[in-house]
Amino acid sequence: MRTWVTERFGREVPLVGAPMAGAGGGALAAAVSGAGALGMFGVGPSDTPEWIAEQAALVGGLPFGIGLMAWTLPGNPAQVDAVIAARPILVSVSFGDYAPYVEPLRSAGIVVVTQAGTTREAVEAERAGVDAVVARGGEGGGHGRDAVATLPLLQSVLDAVSVPVLAAGGIAGARGLAAVLAAGAEGAWVGTAFLACTEARGSAPAKRRILEAGEEDTAYGRVFDVAQRLAWPWEYGGRALRNHFFDTWHGREHELAEDEQAAAELRTARAAGDYDTAYIYAGQSAGMVREERPAAAVVADFAEAEALLRRWS
Repeated sequence: MRTWVTERFGREVPLVGAPMAGAGGGALAAAVSGAGALGMFGVGPSDTPEWIAEQAALVGGLPFGIGLMAWTLPGNPAQVDAVIAARPILVSVSFGDYAPYVEPLRSAGIVVVTQAGTTREAVEAERAGVDAVVARGGEGGGHGRDAVATLPLLQSVLDAVSVPVLAAGGIAGARGLAAVLAAGAEGAWVGTAFLACTEARGSAPAKRRILEAGEEDTAYGRVFDVAQRLAWPWEYGGRALRNHFFDTWHGREHELAEDEQAAAELRTARAAGDYDTAYIYAGQSAGMVREERPAAAVVADFAEAEALLRRWS
């Protein structure tokens, strides 16, 4: 399979492991890249330059990427400097005003992409000078828009922009990768399929919840961000495994913003690994994640897309 992803980054499989701040670190990025795809790790609001350097060192000289949250960067300028110093080959800057960071990153020789949840966002990203766009559908886990599903979004974005397009949201194996490649994407951007990998940062109880989840067991909203008092832009909610805390507060976010007892309850649950209250961000493809295994085995499954495409042709 030869695409912009494989040619630009010297990869064998046109697959990018999504950054997944909190769940994906340097060890997972190294495992994904070592298996022939492109691994990434995500930088959260409180992650330090030292942490970024530590995670980059774990990749051990393999090609890798880093994901940044644009809304946090005005208060965290050192994160951008640390990312440039880490020398990734790809940086994703998404969810907020990413435009000021495109040229500094590109000037450092880094490929820059952003995640777009609508066709309008994709067109704006091309105008801002990004090298590629990730068309992220509402099925995807973690943060993003819930406006358009992956397949209609991908088709529309492919028609609207001339830069390479990757597809994200609900892609969990070879069939999903083959489908988006056949539609014209240059590769897939995948997170949930790697959440239960041995190299992922999640705890054993969290991975067990992922393995037990079905395709109907996720929910989208802002409950967990409000409870944590995080300043995520309102249009970017998060898709996570549905639990008691979410069901209690969904639709009552204004009350939750004033309820310090509920915020403390969530903090306590996170520390204790109580996932009836604490969150696990995951996409609708969670129902296809059935066992904990090395990331290399997951990448190998995706590589079967080539055989599927040959068979269908």
